[in-house]
Amino acid sequence: MSELSTSLAHHLLVALPSLTDPTFARSVALICQHDDNGAMGVLVNQPSEYTLGDVLAQMEIVTDDPVLRGQVVLNGGPVHPERGFVIHDDARDWDSSLAVGEGVYLTTSRDILEAMARGEGPRNALVTLGCAGWSEGQLENELAENSWLAVPADADLLFSTPLDQRWQGAASRIGVDLFRLTDYSGHV
Repeated sequence: MSELSTSLAHHLLVALPSLTDPTFARSVALICQHDDNGAMGVLVNQPSEYTLGDVLAQMEIVTDDPVLRGQVVLNGGPVHPERGFVIHDDARDWDSSLAVGEGVYLTTSRDILEAMARGEGPRNALVTLGCAGWSEGQLENELAENSWLAVPADADLLFSTPLDQRWQGAASRIGVDLFRLTDYSGHV
């Protein structure tokens, strides 16, 4: 990143209709880290085939909470799909956490899942498998090519908006109606 550019950490990237890569089409990514070496984020609107119960069972973590077991695990991106990432709103000192922005954290350690299984975890949490990564300058190039729209992150959108409404919901935060864009016209 040059001195004139700004970190997009704690922003949402909203895929514009021109982005047709099936991995990222109609996706919303929370950028967790962005510096001179590139960017890292997690997709926050693509359900995976797994539930949190599946993930906890694989990790041999037991919970009696049927709602927690039924929580959808998200497809966080194509990088490290075997690795779990928890986006949450709990500032406690978990073993491996990154403050993404005001009131939003990313944790990759087992202790947060164990706390969730005991009913002692964050009030709000999204669990993803995998992440997305951009090499040095790649994200800036994709933004210049109009592949993404950058929007300030919003806890309400992350934790309260239904998955199928996050794509348009994120864009509408800055007044953009994705269904009215030229590349989207005529597509159902």
